[in-house]
Amino acid sequence: MDQLINDIRQKTLQHNQNNITRTIAYLDYYQHFPEIEWAFLASMVSRNAGWNMTDLKTHTYQNLLSSRMLDYLFMTYERANWFIFSDAFPQLLLYKHSVEQQKPLFHLLKYFYVSTFMIDEWMHFWFHQNQKRLRTALIINEQNLIQKPVIEEPFFKWRVFRNIPYVLQEKIHLNAVLFPTITGKLYGLSIKKFTKLTKRIETGKMLAAILFSDSLYEEFKDFALTVNPTGTRFEYEQFSGQKQIGAPSLEQSYPTIEHENNVRKDWYVHSGMKEKWWNNVSITPRPIGEHFYKKRNLLKRVANLREKISYMKNGG
Repeated sequence: MDQLINDIRQKTLQHNQNNITRTIAYLDYYQHFPEIEWAFLASMVSRNAGWNMTDLKTHTYQNLLSSRMLDYLFMTYERANWFIFSDAFPQLLLYKHSVEQQKPLFHLLKYFYVSTFMIDEWMHFWFHQNQKRLRTALIINEQNLIQKPVIEEPFFKWRVFRNIPYVLQEKIHLNAVLFPTITGKLYGLSIKKFTKLTKRIETGKMLAAILFSDSLYEEFKDFALTVNPTGTRFEYEQFSGQKQIGAPSLEQSYPTIEHENNVRKDWYVHSGMKEKWWNNVSITPRPIGEHFYKKRNLLKRVANLREKISYMKNGG
């Protein structure tokens, strides 16, 4: 068992290098184990994190925010996504080995500091094969996982989430998770009240409902399997006929970040579970591309105006 545990640790480290490696690892896993729907959701949300990261390198954001704030925002995206992968991927790999050995190995999750909540849920899935329940459980787990070490961590809390640029971004609902198709249409949701745990769980469930909707799932999957992740919005903008948000690739933009992997507390033991987190959600998927780019164009105009004002102040 020691060899298996070490092997899982090494594979998790290998695939948790950056946003691109995480996105690919989740998708590759989903192709082998399509019953684990959360892996596809995680891959698509990870793509969005990459787009948000490289947005910070665009002319618009460079004009709007200080270099320090840009760095803080990047570290927020990176830390949250790194943290989730470090917890989730050992779970996925232990399921893989359980299938191969035809027996549940989820008792080994304790060696990866996975919540007792998920150990119970994986056992439930093993015997009952309720795919939607496991998908929801993983959403509940990942959002609880990042609440203390990211959302409420003093560095991120005061330098990012309570900073004026982030608060304004929240107010105008600028952030969104997009699910593209190769026909050029964009579906998804605007992200609201990101610091609120219950709201993030509800958003995760709604995103899953959109992604696995009968009418659109094949289109989203086609996009994911056709387009290699680069971390830039050109991945989907190439299908709209014009490049609208220019940014360098993620691996050109950022170095590999070394993270401290502190032993984490079990959120389930310390904070408990709310029954409403299991509640079903209902949503009708609608294209949101026009709405999203209307907000982005507004942001671009504000950035250009600020640049002109700065230029005039400096005697231009």
